[in-house]
Amino acid sequence: MTEKREIRIGLLGFGFMGKTHAFAVSNLPYYCGVLPFHAQVYGVATRSLDKSMAVAAEFGIPLAVDSEDALINCPDIDVIDICTPNFLHADTVRRALAAGKHILCEKPLADDLSKAEEMASLAAGSDCICSVLFNNRHLSAVRRAKQLIEEGRLGRILSFDFRYLHNSCTDTAKKAGWKQIADICGKGGVLLDLGSHIIDLAVFLCGKFSKVTAKSQIAFPTRTGMDGSEWKTDAPEAFYILAETESGAHGSLTASKLAVGTNDDLEFAIYGTKGSLRFSLMEPNYLEFYDADVAHEPYGGFGGFTRIECAGRYPAPAGSFPSPKAAQGWLRGHVMGIYTFLNSVYMGKQDAPTFADGAYVQRIMDAALASDADGTEKAV
Repeated sequence: MTEKREIRIGLLGFGFMGKTHAFAVSNLPYYCGVLPFHAQVYGVATRSLDKSMAVAAEFGIPLAVDSEDALINCPDIDVIDICTPNFLHADTVRRALAAGKHILCEKPLADDLSKAEEMASLAAGSDCICSVLFNNRHLSAVRRAKQLIEEGRLGRILSFDFRYLHNSCTDTAKKAGWKQIADICGKGGVLLDLGSHIIDLAVFLCGKFSKVTAKSQIAFPTRTGMDGSEWKTDAPEAFYILAETESGAHGSLTASKLAVGTNDDLEFAIYGTKGSLRFSLMEPNYLEFYDADVAHEPYGGFGGFTRIECAGRYPAPAGSFPSPKAAQGWLRGHVMGIYTFLNSVYMGKQDAPTFADGAYVQRIMDAALASDADGTEKAV
């Protein structure tokens, strides 16, 4: 039996996303079966040694440290997985690439465009595999949507609407998190958080943008800060974008944490000359497809939107567990995203989304911020 290649990961940060990445890595053998590599979170670094040691003990991680450099410079580690706040990403990438490590970075790539472009340039000049984890790309329904578009089933895309809605900024008594603070998240606030997801999806499915017009919103100028005292909101709680693609399609993108009654409501609709698509993350097992070539007949015939059962129907090696028919959830996109990255490391061949893809999303966000600042349309 051929010996598996070991891929050892140094995980930086163990908040919500760090825990999600660790879950995905540890569960790859269940979802993807027998792989030619074995991936392991070998080390974890958090802000304190006590926390790192507690995480390591609870999740069976061999190495616990409180310094990023201890993992970056560890000869036993192959991959650096960045799950720290946005403003820290660029410096970590510089040091990790200098040490010859492959890198998986949480979105957005950075907190501003200049850093993102530098990171993309450094990655392009290295032999390391560098990817951004835009997890929603890897949902089965999104992959099916991409397939239908590439097959020409929508014809020429005319318009689109992407929305990512949360309610997390509607309670002003709740302490602000770091994703609401401009110095940590970036001055775009929700644009960099939820907005980066839908911008990536819109580009992935509809093509590159040519121009944008944008408007931000702060509905609650003051709220409870991280320390419990009154704090002046300094990052947008909602962001609205009108966009045009290079192919001439027009669309809107809304990223908001002001949507009372929502949960994790990522939705999109894409309308073409021959067909249309609709998707909701709250019903992730289905993609709705309208085929304009199917005629409406008395009582409807077979006209109208068809719900495609995407569910767990991934191609090998990922489609057998728990079952192609089994419902999938939010975590599945992370599992498949991390599989794609680690398989790229194993094969020695870069796969998307790359740091260049992440920097392009950052360029669109930068143009949206500039448009918001002076009220004019901006080229991307």
